[in-house]
Amino acid sequence: MISYKPFFDTLLKKGVTEYNLIFKQGFSANTIHRIKKGEAISTKTLDALCYALDCEVSDIIKFEKD
Repeated sequence: MISYKPFFDTLLKKGVTEYNLIFKQGFSANTIHRIKKGEAISTKTLDALCYALDCEVSDIIKFEKD
C-alpha cells in the first residue's frame, strides 16, 4: 500500500502549506484531497510535486506492506 505520510512530513519540514500548493503552485484542490484520502495520483503529479517541493519521490510516498 502506498502511504503519503512522507508528503505531509515534507510539507512541514519545508514550511509549505496546502494553500500554497493550490493557489501559488497551481495544484488542484482535488489532488490534495486525493492525497489526504490515500488515493492514487499520477506519476505526472508526483513529478510536479517533487519539482515544486525540490525533493525526491521518497519524500512524498512510501510503500508499506499490509
